[in-house]
Parts: sequence; C-alpha cells; structure tokens
Amino acid sequence: MEDLYKINWRARQATAAVPFELDDDGLPVNPSNDPTLPEGRGGLRHWGEQMCGDAFVTVRNAFGGRHLLLGERSDSPGCWVLPGGKADPGEDPVDAAVRELEEETGLTLFRSRDAHVVGAPQLVPDPRAGRRAWMVTVLVTFDLGEFDDLPTVAPQPGEFERVAWVPADTYDQLVQYLADNYGGKIGVAHQQMIAEALSA
Repeated sequence: MEDLYKINWRARQATAAVPFELDDDGLPVNPSNDPTLPEGRGGLRHWGEQMCGDAFVTVRNAFGGRHLLLGERSDSPGCWVLPGGKADPGEDPVDAAVRELEEETGLTLFRSRDAHVVGAPQLVPDPRAGRRAWMVTVLVTFDLGEFDDLPTVAPQPGEFERVAWVPADTYDQLVQYLADNYGGKIGVAHQQMIAEALSA
C-alpha cells in the first residue's frame, strides 16, 4: 500500500480522469465533496482515484425484448451490478471491461468489434469510498443484437454468486424483475449509470 503522504498528488491531479482538489495539507479530496464521507480511504484499498471499466451488455430476444447482463455480488447477497472492475496498472479501462466481463461471466467479447464507450469517465457513488479514495469508471456498451436463445453465461469462481440476462426494456422493468425473481436490487454504485444507459 502506498503511503498517502509520499504520493505526488500534483502529478496525480494532472493525469486524473475526473478532476479533484487538494486540501491545505496537499492531500486529495474526493471529487464528490460529500461531507459525510469517512476520513481516509473508507472501505477501499487504494488512495485517490482508481480507474475501472464496466460492461453494459445487451441482447434482444426473438420478440425484440431487451435483456441486460447483470451479476449478483458474492460478497453482498441481493446486490446486482454490471460486470466490471479495476483496471490493472497501465491497462485501458475498455480493455479492463472486456477482461472483467470474461473473468466474471465467462462471456468473451472483443474490443475492436463490439465495444463502444459511453461518455467521459465518471465518478462512481461507491458506498465504500472515503474522503481520500474513490472509484472512477468508463461505461463500455456491447449491443450483441438478436438471439433466439440468449448467450450462455455462468458465474466464475470467486466473482459473482450468479449471473443472469435480465429483461430491461425500461429501468423500472429491470428493477421489478430483480425484486420479483431474485429478491434483489441494483447496487447503489450502478443505479444511475444503468438508468441513464437504458434511457439513452
């Protein structure tokens, strides 16, 4: 773990995907400026910004209904999120989304053919964040077209408890389906991101 006080925060500011300020002590401040955040890094294991890539994968069934690929977190029963996760050092977040998608669901896609980046990197409202640590993600969409039978996916060891293609013609339909069929809900960190992507 890096020493918070030995990091060159001015250099980190210059390369940050989401701009952040330094306080009077020269330490980073979460760009959300949320006064209720815990001091330090909260429940995260890094300092400052951590870049991620999240995969928003949709297909349509033979009747035209849209389905979104989601996974239930192994460490948080009932919490459903997009496949994705941290980019490795020097890894492009789009490549991270493609890699994490396969690692978490077994679904192999290809960046050059399938991936489309949606908007700029965005701050994630991660409930684990602290005043000195936060998550930033790039949303990468994959529209796989129409299938008579939805592509096979399966939770991979140590990642999701289960994965599913969830009906998602609208955000409300998605939320209701998760509640009715899994007793679940969309994780806080992905709620707004998914709602906006579905309505685009």
